[in-house]
Amino acid sequence: MKIAFFFPGQGAQKVGMGKDLYDADTETRQVFDQADEALGIPPLSQLIFEGPADDLTLTANTQPAILTVSVAAFRAFRQRSDVAPAFVAGHSLGEFSALVAAGALGFADAVRITRARGTFMQEAVPAGEGAMAAVMGKISVEAIRTICDQASEGQVVAPANMNAPGQTVISGHSKAVDRASALLKDAGAKVIPLQVSAPFHSALMEPAARRLDDVLNDIQFSKPQFPVITNVEAKPNGDAARIHELLVQQVTAPVRWAESIQTMLEAGVDTFFEFGPGNVLCGLLRRIDRGATSVAINSPSGLDKALEILGKH
Repeated sequence: MKIAFFFPGQGAQKVGMGKDLYDADTETRQVFDQADEALGIPPLSQLIFEGPADDLTLTANTQPAILTVSVAAFRAFRQRSDVAPAFVAGHSLGEFSALVAAGALGFADAVRITRARGTFMQEAVPAGEGAMAAVMGKISVEAIRTICDQASEGQVVAPANMNAPGQTVISGHSKAVDRASALLKDAGAKVIPLQVSAPFHSALMEPAARRLDDVLNDIQFSKPQFPVITNVEAKPNGDAARIHELLVQQVTAPVRWAESIQTMLEAGVDTFFEFGPGNVLCGLLRRIDRGATSVAINSPSGLDKALEILGKH
């Protein structure tokens, strides 16, 4: 058995996430306490557990909140197993959680960075000027990219998340996304507008990338203990000196998630543990390879299931 750990991104949040992990374990509680201390604002943990949902879904809150729950789940697992993954990976924001798990980035630093990253991404484009849409069906990424180019008319619209076969997200100016959506429907695809606050992973995020670059100048990264599959390159990085640039590029570059999973599968990974709220990544994995084993670790029962799988090998 060859194992990889992966960590979800924005969209997985919900009020109450991680509460049963918090209640079950003292050391896991310390993760939430550390997050509250790192931000120095009204307790993040209170927002995570009690809401309101509208505040939790604000990008500046969502990003450190999901990171905190993901790291708490990982720490709960680590108390009961020291199994070494072949790789770690995270979807967009989740790459920060993966870096924490790999020992390349301190947790308190990650909380502060993701708070800033969320703020910068929210402020990069005025409300209403950007949009994202999910494109579903038997249409290739290449065909989607060609249609986006046709629809751009001098504006920005392009694939932003290549999540799995039959599931790609486009991002850019609202009107360009609308034009591309109409053309994609004509081509036989199903298109679903996404309720997001900004056009993530598009060229419109360039102001956020520049501001994040400034923040990361003050961060000391360490060599990852496990190779980190990066969103930008969909291949492993073990060089601490490259983490900064890859995280900056990630803000405007598409998330190459399907390719990242394929990289791990081709390296022999057959079991994936998802740490954090929800089970979105386990669902995407099933679309990519139904033969792979996956477990979402976001509760004591999920943790027990993962340990049971490990105990059988």
